Amino acid sequence: MGNPQGNFLTAIDVGSAKTCALIAEITDAGLRYRGHGVADSRGSRKGVIVELDKAVASIQKAVEAAEDLAKAPVEHAIVGIGGAHVRGVNSHGGISLGTRPREIGRDEIKQAVERARAIPLPADREILHLLPQEFILDDQPGVHDPLGMMAARLEVRVHLVTAATSATQNVITAVNKAGVHVDDTVFEPLAAADSVLRADERELGVCLADIGAGSTELIVFQQGAVAWTGVVPVGGDHFTSDLSVGLCTPLSEAEKIKRVYGNAIVTLIPEGNEVEVPSVGDRPSRLLPQRLVGEILEPRARELCEMMRDALRQSGMYEVCLAGVVLTGGASRLPGIFDVAESVLRRAVRLSWPAPLAKMPSTLSEPEFATLLGMINYGQRARIARGLQETRWGTRLKAMLVGA
Repeated sequence: MGNPQGNFLTAIDVGSAKTCALIAEITDAGLRYRGHGVADSRGSRKGVIVELDKAVASIQKAVEAAEDLAKAPVEHAIVGIGGAHVRGVNSHGGISLGTRPREIGRDEIKQAVERARAIPLPADREILHLLPQEFILDDQPGVHDPLGMMAARLEVRVHLVTAATSATQNVITAVNKAGVHVDDTVFEPLAAADSVLRADERELGVCLADIGAGSTELIVFQQGAVAWTGVVPVGGDHFTSDLSVGLCTPLSEAEKIKRVYGNAIVTLIPEGNEVEVPSVGDRPSRLLPQRLVGEILEPRARELCEMMRDALRQSGMYEVCLAGVVLTGGASRLPGIFDVAESVLRRAVRLSWPAPLAKMPSTLSEPEFATLLGMINYGQRARIARGLQETRWGTRLKAMLVGA
């Protein structure tokens, strides 16, 4: 995708805090790291492009850095889509095959899927993914591939991930203007799940919470399939903003204080510790108790986890998450947030680090790069599925549904 021989895969993550590009090479032994680039995000906020030219410049900077390391040009890429404008909905559709059971063929499966897909959407929304949950044959649920089986009625349950058309198109336009063709788009936590979730968690029931800079994106798996997706409009930038206001310090300094001295549990910070806090304007810096930092961060951390809990309860997904909650994303690295999440959610919680690519530098094995690495894995799976379209209908159907 990134060279004439098609042996490279490139992923671009246009986040609220940083823009990242990753190039991987497809080898007989699997995916191998070739290069990456990271640039401060400009022109994007909460997953939405707000200043096109600045966003394009950030993308170009990240892509050029990746090209320099890979010693190869980036011409095509898979791009992540996220933010509060993304919404998920479950749908159900089916067809009658007659009064007596008969063999289910490709056309019947396609018709059932189209019935499930045919839901009314506002004019400003589009389907980002159509993800299969299960097929139902004559009231018998839990069928993964009905091809060749017998039934009088075929039904399918799917999860539709929808996004604002303008927001999605603006991300694609920014990447195109940076000189890169967008081959595919993917909902970011769906990609992150590829790099951090385990098969047994997906089967039992798990919620992945990708805590980014602008928002926290949620995705619930049950019996190996996506059961629900949602977005909570609170992320790492809100923690930084709270510190900036509470300590009366510039945002850039608040971000540094959060990273070095932050903790979401006040009592975990030793009494007597002090932090030098730069002032705004020409005023001198001040020494303030480090516990003041925790007193500002802890309420926001609890609010975030309460919003996650409420979203899961309102969607009926809280009881589904028997394997608990997995935290990823840059803001999940805030010390103490694990303890707050366990206390509020009352579920087993673990912090996750993405599975690395071969030859990858250790600096990328961090939660903030889980989406980027997952996008590379997602792109490889979609590529393999498309390559088998002509010979295997089951894989062809999966490629159609995942890539929709």
